[in-house]
Amino acid sequence: MAETGGVREVKSAGRTVELLELLAARGDRPARLRELAEELGVPRSSMYALLQTLIDRGWVRTDATGSLYGIGIRALLTGTSYLDSDPRVRAARPYLDEASEALGETIHLARLDGPDVVYLATRESHEYLRTFSRVGRRLPAHAGALGKALLADRDPARLPLPEGELAQLTGNTHTDRAALAADLAAVRARGYAIDREEGVAGIAGFGFALRCDSPATDAISASVPLARLTAAHERRIVAVMQEIRAKIEAIVPHAQGPTAPDWR
Repeated sequence: MAETGGVREVKSAGRTVELLELLAARGDRPARLRELAEELGVPRSSMYALLQTLIDRGWVRTDATGSLYGIGIRALLTGTSYLDSDPRVRAARPYLDEASEALGETIHLARLDGPDVVYLATRESHEYLRTFSRVGRRLPAHAGALGKALLADRDPARLPLPEGELAQLTGNTHTDRAALAADLAAVRARGYAIDREEGVAGIAGFGFALRCDSPATDAISASVPLARLTAAHERRIVAVMQEIRAKIEAIVPHAQGPTAPDWR
């Protein structure tokens, strides 16, 4: 049995979390009992009992035949509570609106979680709507401007990257660690990250770490189709986003307050 902070992990609780994470990762691909039992190495009878408990509580849903399973509405309610209770997300929202209005491009707020970034808020461009940036989505940190801005703020020898080859999302994604290290060094020198079709084909991104922590945990970015990206527009994006970053950094400590929890 695993240990966490010196406390033995509760096996049933760990299995429940693993199941919910597995269903969430499948997105719109529901799973069958056999698939879930095999993936988690659990007897079918035990998996069936766990699924029925979670269905009763709204964490898992099933189809009319009772043979397909997906993530339930309680997961949405809990995720929404996380966003609503986070002082940084609340503080950043009006400034994301300001950046969106000023640039007419898609604006993101994301947080580093292990080797990935998780989107916490998005303001979509009215001219270019894509679903890749929905709130709650995870993307590899090495494969975009948001993640690279946050990785560059860390000790190069202790980056939270997965073992083995880095995932390739497009033909421009850094899969070579030396090339990524060189890019992160350029990010540190420049003060912001640039992503040219590294995460999504046809899209450029400009990422800015929020320097409220050391190292930074949150970042903002602007995404723009390469077809619309001129040198003048790029300069304006950088200028506006640097100003937005400064505004968020100035207000976030006050938004948290002296008695706010120091979440780990």
